[in-house]
Amino acid sequence: MLLIPYLCSTFSYKINNLNHSWLAKRSTIMAQMNFGGVTETVVTSKEFSLEKAREVLGNETIAVIGYGIQGPGQAGNLRDNGFNVIVGQRPGKTYEKAVADGWEPGKTLFSIEEAVQKGTIICMLLSDAGQIAVWPKIKKYLTPGKTLYYSHGFAITWNDRTGVVPPKDIDVIMVAPKGSGTSLRTMFKEGRGLNCSYAVYQDATGHAEEKTIAFGIGIGAGYLFKTTFVKEATSDLTGERGSLMGAIEGLLEAQYDVLREHGHSPSEAFNETVEELTQSLMPLFAEKGMDWMYANCSTTAQRGALDWAPRFKSAIKPVMEWLYLSVKTGQEAQISIDSNSKEGYREGLNKELEAMRNMEMWQAAVTVRKLRPENEK
Repeated sequence: MLLIPYLCSTFSYKINNLNHSWLAKRSTIMAQMNFGGVTETVVTSKEFSLEKAREVLGNETIAVIGYGIQGPGQAGNLRDNGFNVIVGQRPGKTYEKAVADGWEPGKTLFSIEEAVQKGTIICMLLSDAGQIAVWPKIKKYLTPGKTLYYSHGFAITWNDRTGVVPPKDIDVIMVAPKGSGTSLRTMFKEGRGLNCSYAVYQDATGHAEEKTIAFGIGIGAGYLFKTTFVKEATSDLTGERGSLMGAIEGLLEAQYDVLREHGHSPSEAFNETVEELTQSLMPLFAEKGMDWMYANCSTTAQRGALDWAPRFKSAIKPVMEWLYLSVKTGQEAQISIDSNSKEGYREGLNKELEAMRNMEMWQAAVTVRKLRPENEK
């Protein structure tokens, strides 16, 4: 008689183990994709559905800390996708923006410390300098089993400089959208997604990777690719200072200046430097690649570009190596920490941006944009 309960118990145990094993295998199914001859593993909503993401994070309270650049996009997308989200923000303009976006004080909008206390997944979406400043106040609320989430590897990668050292009994994860929070939100509303990298720095619960992928799906990632906190931080700082912002601004200014110094009008110089790039050529290589853009330009343009591209690469690559070394050694991180933590930094930044805005090239841009047919209505 004792044998039957034993057999039932054993059978139930094996079935439960089988189910857990199957679920574990199911959760790790990912797509193998060829990126220029290199096979990489990626995750999309086909492999990890929104429904599964809701299941994984169903009991979590996601506290989005900071409502500046990434905060509104990630918080809004998560809320619209059915997750339990609250926001933590200091009083001020961004707090009022959160209220305007539908976050209710005392219900879904709190002070930073209160939101960290209430949340089980703490999303550190303040600026890098802001994260350093609030860390001493919030780390005591990071109790065992909680999750500390980032969208940038800066604070953890250079924690010898930032002082951000998480407790060992929490998960530390990252999903890093490859674009601004504004783009993340806009593309989400359009039914599109922004590609994101993801990483696990610390897995105290044994479920950190599953939570990370679920979070990426929740914010509306196009596809997710795996990285580390260090690789994300170094590639991100290199990209921002390089082709995404710093290098492109320097290149555009140099060409515009040369054209103007040789007698070309502001309208002509701007159109040949910026307007044609952003309105005509970028959409082509964004759609089907650089060769597609070349194929849709004149033979004169093709020949000249093919001849000059290697010269620019030879001139620029040493600067890029210099930049990468400056990032890798932490020098760029220290410059950011020192400058961004200074009193009056925001006012100084606004003056720098105002000086850029008042440059002839970007003032010419204002007029050119007004003359676009879609803006003349």
